[in-house]
Amino acid sequence: MSESTPPASSAEDRTVLLRGGEVHSPADPFATAMVVERGHVAWVGSEGAADAFATGVDEVVDLEGALVTPAFVDAHVHTTATGFALTGLDLSAAASLAEAAELVRAHAAARPEDRILIGHGWDASRWPERRPLTRAELDELTGGRPLYLTRIDVHSAVVTTALLDLVPGVRGLDGFHEGRQPLTGDAHHAVRAAAFGAVSARQRTEAQRAARNRAAALGIGTLHECGGPRISSEEDFTGLLDLARDEAGPRVVGYWADLDVARARALGALGAAGDLFADGSLGSHTACLHEPYADHADAGHTGAAHLDAATIALHVVACTEAGLQAGFHAIGDAAVTAVVEGVRAAAEKLGLGRVRAARHRVEHVEMLTPETIAAFAELGLTASVQPAFDAFWGGEEGMYADRLGAERARTLNPYAALLRAGVPLAFGSDSPVTPLDPWGTVRAAAFHRTPEHRISARAAFTA
Repeated sequence: MSESTPPASSAEDRTVLLRGGEVHSPADPFATAMVVERGHVAWVGSEGAADAFATGVDEVVDLEGALVTPAFVDAHVHTTATGFALTGLDLSAAASLAEAAELVRAHAAARPEDRILIGHGWDASRWPERRPLTRAELDELTGGRPLYLTRIDVHSAVVTTALLDLVPGVRGLDGFHEGRQPLTGDAHHAVRAAAFGAVSARQRTEAQRAARNRAAALGIGTLHECGGPRISSEEDFTGLLDLARDEAGPRVVGYWADLDVARARALGALGAAGDLFADGSLGSHTACLHEPYADHADAGHTGAAHLDAATIALHVVACTEAGLQAGFHAIGDAAVTAVVEGVRAAAEKLGLGRVRAARHRVEHVEMLTPETIAAFAELGLTASVQPAFDAFWGGEEGMYADRLGAERARTLNPYAALLRAGVPLAFGSDSPVTPLDPWGTVRAAAFHRTPEHRISARAAFTA
């Protein structure tokens, strides 16, 4: 792109004409030009009409055929954790146990001033050894320092002994394992809270800035931060909202996953929603299923349920009456069923119209049936989904097929069926689970590994 005239004044005061491109606008599907005045879009139209503005603006930009679109919204992000993955220990590219170990050792040596080491992204299912690093190995690699290292799905973690020592009683919590298995469930959430509570203000702010800068560079204008007492600290959540208000960059909309609706409101959250866990994840064998996992050592294992329909109903009623969005993390089909039953019970109490108007949302919803899709449409629920999950874990050889078997795996993430039923879709990344990558998200939905679940590129872009 080239500029035909130099800037005449500050960016805040300038009027800029952009022309010679493809301007995506519902108001004018054939637009090739636009005028931006004091940071706001003032006009969108054709190349011929743009001539009338050319002499009265401070700057003319030749787009040279480039596409101009509105900024993206990433509807599910963990901003601080994303920043740590960007600036710190990221094992997502590690191809073996030995490679992961070397990355841990190098990171610990490079960050001697950090009170706690935080890393992300290991996936032992991709390694020849088929196991994560053990606690003893991590203790040696870090020199005995506290380390919190999450699996790629962020629903389990391996940690050092020094971090466990910061969490009294953790060894008695559900999901604690002394052997080689990673921490899951309550034990995982307890060490996660301790880890993020122990980072310095400098570490936290550095990570948040890095994540927002990356989002801006990718054309993301708004991030939906999904915090909560089992995910991050209140200080982390409010600090991010303050940073986004005080510094230039993407807008941050906060969701606080707490059954305490008043607390969510007090923290400045738009909803008591986001990752309010009805279950866990498929990768960690903790998503709650109607039928057992195909690859678990316990042949009858169906995951873990964290909320029942009665609790969900009470929360939806409380949020609706408070004027806040309710929302839940639900991946397995049994968890999705519990959410549907709970929201339906709330609608019976408050009236369907009132619940629909509240625009409650459900995160992930990977395992849906025709019946639950119809219920989403009836109840006005938004499906906040992550198409990159299919790109990462779908297909006949992917993790979904390992966990569920090929037949069940083919039913996952049915975006086309959701759209046909009239269910609103909100696309996101769940970063750092998958990277911030809005155009990659569009591609993943348009080229879903299961062809009948694909949607058009235009529909994917709009979501």
